[in-house]
Amino acid sequence: MLEIIDIGVDEAIAYRVGGKVTEAEMTRLLALFREKIARGEKLVIYQEVVSIGGAEFDALVEKFKFFRDVGLSHFERIAVVTHKKWMNRVIDMEDKLFRNIEMKGFLFEEKQEAIDFLNQQGGA
Repeated sequence: MLEIIDIGVDEAIAYRVGGKVTEAEMTRLLALFREKIARGEKLVIYQEVVSIGGAEFDALVEKFKFFRDVGLSHFERIAVVTHKKWMNRVIDMEDKLFRNIEMKGFLFEEKQEAIDFLNQQGGA
């Protein structure tokens, strides 16, 4: 399940992941990404991970096609909120690997900090 949510940050695309992600859900999310890119806007992403149940094969294909066609240069900031501390460690490593994208992991009790992070103008 991939559900678009509102976190009160106008420029952010926010969504919740819980269980298995379908192709239709992934296609809908990536269409929102493409719309922002077409308007010349940077991608500011809020991802709330409730549970991980994998993704349909076709959903993964759609995601890979998106990154093949678009790349990573349109991403500005990504906040991942989860109850899994190990996921935050992975996000911290990705932040070091992808230096042009500000990425940060947060625990659920730090949700407001994640929103504040995304509200920063021009990054930290």
